[in-house]
Amino acid sequence: MVRKVPTLRQERALLASGARLVAGMDEVGRGALAGPVSVGVVVVDAGTRTGPKGVADSKLLTPIAREAIAPAVRRWAVAWAVGHASPAEIDELGIIAALRTAGRRALAQVRLQCGAIDVVVLDGQHDWLSTPALDLDLFAAAEALAVADDPLPTVRTLIKADMTCTSVAAASVLAKVERDAILVELAKQHPEYAWDQNKGYSAQAHMDALGLYGPTPQHRRSWNLPGTPASVG
Repeated sequence: MVRKVPTLRQERALLASGARLVAGMDEVGRGALAGPVSVGVVVVDAGTRTGPKGVADSKLLTPIAREAIAPAVRRWAVAWAVGHASPAEIDELGIIAALRTAGRRALAQVRLQCGAIDVVVLDGQHDWLSTPALDLDLFAAAEALAVADDPLPTVRTLIKADMTCTSVAAASVLAKVERDAILVELAKQHPEYAWDQNKGYSAQAHMDALGLYGPTPQHRRSWNLPGTPASVG
């Protein structure tokens, strides 16, 4: 089976319609049991050339391939960043608001490099980056106050954007490489969970260790984990 090569077709259409800077955005770690959720952002403009050879959705690349191509992606992008939300923030806010927090942190970093972004291309069909309308719970209210002076770009959702849009695929690679490195470092503190191998996902060694030792501060304790009160019985 021939793998489809992502292009800048969508990004160039947005630039041609008047956008100055377009950013591809993608998340990694959403379904993990431990570690942060991470959001990558890669910015392109009208002068951006075709992406580095081999760029693809991070899930389609081996760890070696991702590590090899990441430096070329960083050089190619007008600007790039990866934002994170911690397990504690995931427990406090919920996974969608934590994704929003991580994405906005990444956007804040790229604004320092290149100024305001006009449009974000977001993988999937759900806009988790924008503040939900008429959401009046306490967490959302606090979040709204925190970003009141930090206007968001227009968001365009696109199913399979990580496979068709170069900027989104590149963002997924940078987010995956950075998050994997974090989990490898955390594994040194808690080697029994084998995070250097499973990156916080529900591999058997990870699940077995949770059953034996229970969760660490790096686990998402609000989730139904082995060894937590919510999972007993």
